[in-house]
Amino acid sequence: MRAESSPLSFALVGHTNAGKTSLMRTLTRRADFGEVSSQPGTTRHIEALLLKAGPQTLRFLDTPGLEDAPALLDYLQELDARLSREQRLQAFLGGPAAEGDFEQEAKVLRCLLEADAALLVIDARETPLPKFESEIEALMLCAKPLMPVLNFVQSAASQEPAWRRLLAAHGLHAYVRFDAVAPFVGSEQHLYSDLGALLPQRRQALQAVATHLRQEAEARHLASLRLLAEMLLSLAATREALDKPSQAAPQIRAARIQAFRGRVAARSLQGLQTLLALHGFAPDSAEVAELPQLAGRWEADLFEPEALKDAGQRLGRGAAIGGAIGLGLDVALAGLSLGAATSVGAAVGGVLSQGGGLVGRRLLNKLRGSIDLSLEDSALLLLARQHLSLLAGLEQRGHAALGILRTELGLWLDAQQSAALLGVLAAARSHPEWAEASVAAAQDKLRQKHLQALLGQLQALAGEAPQR
Repeated sequence: MRAESSPLSFALVGHTNAGKTSLMRTLTRRADFGEVSSQPGTTRHIEALLLKAGPQTLRFLDTPGLEDAPALLDYLQELDARLSREQRLQAFLGGPAAEGDFEQEAKVLRCLLEADAALLVIDARETPLPKFESEIEALMLCAKPLMPVLNFVQSAASQEPAWRRLLAAHGLHAYVRFDAVAPFVGSEQHLYSDLGALLPQRRQALQAVATHLRQEAEARHLASLRLLAEMLLSLAATREALDKPSQAAPQIRAARIQAFRGRVAARSLQGLQTLLALHGFAPDSAEVAELPQLAGRWEADLFEPEALKDAGQRLGRGAAIGGAIGLGLDVALAGLSLGAATSVGAAVGGVLSQGGGLVGRRLLNKLRGSIDLSLEDSALLLLARQHLSLLAGLEQRGHAALGILRTELGLWLDAQQSAALLGVLAAARSHPEWAEASVAAAQDKLRQKHLQALLGQLQALAGEAPQR
C-alpha cells in the first residue's frame, strides 16, 4: 500500500478518439497540453502531467487509444491454457506481439499496471458496439480499479442509457457523467469523490483534492470580480478635459474623442486578457461584442452628491457667498432645478472666494467653456454585462474547447440593479485620480471603500462561484 502522501496516479484509457486528451486538459486546466483533433489516433505515446492540488499531487497519464482489443483477447486465449490470467498478461507484455501488432495495447496495459486506477474515457455519442466490451475485458486483466467517464453526455447524440447497460453488464455500476468541453458544475469534485469509493485507502486524499478544487474555484471567481471592479472604477474615474478651442475645431474634437474611446477600449481589452489568463485560457480564445460608438459624457457630473459634498468640505464658509449666483446659472446649466443650480452657485461662490482646488477648477472650467469627456453610464453598464457574461462562460468552459468563446450578453440588469451599480460608480466621477491603480490609489481608504462596495454589487449579480 502506498503512503498517504505519495502522488496519486491515474491512467486515462479508452478507445481511440474518445476524448482522453480533452479530459486531461480540463482536469489539469492546461489548454496547451497534448494535441486534440477529430482525427483518430492523435495520441501515440504515453504523456504524463502532474497537478498540484493543495497538499496532494496527482499524476495523470494520457495513453494511446486501444485499436484492436478483440484481436488481443483472441491472441491471449491462444496462449498456454495452464497459465493464469495474470501470467497470460505478463507473457503477452514480454513477448514479440507487444512490440508488433499490439504495440498500442501493450503501452496502455503497462501504464495501467503502474497506476493507482484508470479513468475509462467513453465518448457517449458513439454506439456501444461489441469491440468496446472487448476493451473493458482487456483493461480488467490488469486488476486495477476502473472508473468509467461518460464524456460528451450533453450532446444531442449521446447514447448514455445504452452505455450504462453495457457497463453494468461488466460489473461497472459506478460511473461519472462529464463533458470535457463544457464541464458540469461540480463535476471534477464528483469525480474525485467517487474515486474514493474505488480507492478506500486514498479516500481522505481524494476528498482533500475535491475540497481544494472547490476553494480554488471560489478564489478564482472572487479574483475575477475584483478585476472587473477595478476596471469599472478606473473607467468611471477616467476623464479628459476638452477646452473651448478644441471644441470649436471639428477635427481636433473628433481626434480627442477618438483617443478617449481608444483608452476605454484598451482598458477593457486589458481586463479581458487578464481574466482569460486567470482562468488558464489563451488571449485569443474569447471575444466580446465591441462597445457601441461612445459619444462620451459631456457633463462633468458636478451635481453628483459626492462632488457637491466634497465641494462643501473644501470650500467651507465661502459657499454661502455663491448662493446668489445660482439663479443666474439656471439656463446655462441646461435648465436644472432651482435647488441644483443654487447648490452649484454656492460652490462657485466658494471657489471665487477661496481660490479653487480640484472641484473648484472643474466648476471654473464649466463656466469658462471647458468640458470633460467621461464614460457614459450606459457604457459602464454594458462593460459590466460583457465581463460578467464572459466570466460565466469561462466558468462553464473546459480547457479542451477548440473554438473561440463568443460571449453573448446573457446577463440582464434590471432598473434596480443598474441603479445600485451606478450609485457606487458615481463617486468615482469626482475622483479622477482613481483612474490609475497606483500604489497611492491602493492606499486610498475612500477608494478602497467604494471598490469593496462595487465588489459586493458584482458578487450579487454574478451569484455563487461554480464548484468545478
